[in-house]
Amino acid sequence: MIRKSSAKKRFRQFLRNAFARLPRHLRHSIYRAMIDCDPAPDSRLELKVADTREELEDCFRILHDAYVASGFMKPAPSGLRVTIYHALPTTTTLCAKYDGRVVGTMSMIRDGVFGFPLQSVFDISELRAQPGHIAEISALAVHPDFRATGGAILFPLMKFMYEYCTQYFDTRHLVIAVNPDKIELYESLLFFERLQENVVDRYDFANGAPAVGATLDLQRAPEVFRRVYGDKRPRKNLYDYFVSRRLPNIKLPRRRYYTTNDPVLTPATLNYFFNERCQVFDSLDDRRRALLWSIYDQPEYRSVLPLLSEKAQVAPVMRRHQRFSLRCPAEIRFESEGQVHSYAVTVIEISLTGFQVSSQSPIPLGQPGDAIVELGAEESSRMRVRPVREHHAANEFFYGFQLQEPDSTWRRCVGALETLQTGTEL
Repeated sequence: MIRKSSAKKRFRQFLRNAFARLPRHLRHSIYRAMIDCDPAPDSRLELKVADTREELEDCFRILHDAYVASGFMKPAPSGLRVTIYHALPTTTTLCAKYDGRVVGTMSMIRDGVFGFPLQSVFDISELRAQPGHIAEISALAVHPDFRATGGAILFPLMKFMYEYCTQYFDTRHLVIAVNPDKIELYESLLFFERLQENVVDRYDFANGAPAVGATLDLQRAPEVFRRVYGDKRPRKNLYDYFVSRRLPNIKLPRRRYYTTNDPVLTPATLNYFFNERCQVFDSLDDRRRALLWSIYDQPEYRSVLPLLSEKAQVAPVMRRHQRFSLRCPAEIRFESEGQVHSYAVTVIEISLTGFQVSSQSPIPLGQPGDAIVELGAEESSRMRVRPVREHHAANEFFYGFQLQEPDSTWRRCVGALETLQTGTEL
């Protein structure tokens, strides 16, 4: 048995070496020829945000086993892979369930107080200078029982990720850090581009394994997919699969407001994973502990958050008014010399006393006007406002607005965001 296993490994290594010697364009063509995405997955497959303790635990267990098997982490006593990024409300964990059993998972990390895991070894400053938000795709794993199914779990998971990021997560740029053996899959199938030419020899977030960083512009991706896959038959047409097709298996979260995050961690769930099962909070320095306090400032969370040491030189930073990430269509109207000037904008952040917008056109500062903001499908707010701050990046303008007096709809929305703990409660 040992000799047979060893012979298989040598044969696979021979095939990998032979494949690596082929020209790059030929290797990519072979990868694309192997695509098999089922446009009508089995109805027993469900894709959703992992929003219960049981689903999260199953995701973290599958992830742990996959990372240990690949050498990306050492076995943990808990049998789970849980990182500090999973503790953030700006991180969403997706799960694939087959007949009610979690069989795959993937996490998406929006830019937050801790940045991104890959920032420890990759420079993304040029990407940050471009318009649009960034999210790191991480923690991808499929249960061993489903790895040999020709992408029956992987492709639906990636489809869910694409749809969630483009429609719900307010994301334009994806970034990944993957093992060099896997990077050509992302380059050939999804057209990720490398962040830098050189491979990082040691990536501590993956137990010192080598890594390659890459990025994908989701705004440009549909045209690339259409050009390469548009005339392919259904099971090989990733343009139709990602951009046009709707899979009933995907259960997108229902939102009352146009929020961009789907927080799922109650104080009890946070305590269970990060104090009881994995002791992640114990390993944090005072700076990160203070940042957690600035995020979870509700009294119910304070009893489970890690305390600062007696020698701490930092303190939790609390804003007078919390800010919340949304993506809402809005119209700003100014009247001048009997004429009304209207601007279509997108509200990207709100607080009790103001909001921030992105605009394709410059807006005059200091002039009072009227705002109509669609906070949700059935939630519209009308208020007197004044633009007080301006920032310009690439072809996009950003403005900070001050409210003269928030109306009841606005107060109700901000109040819900301040007091409710999870996206489901909203």
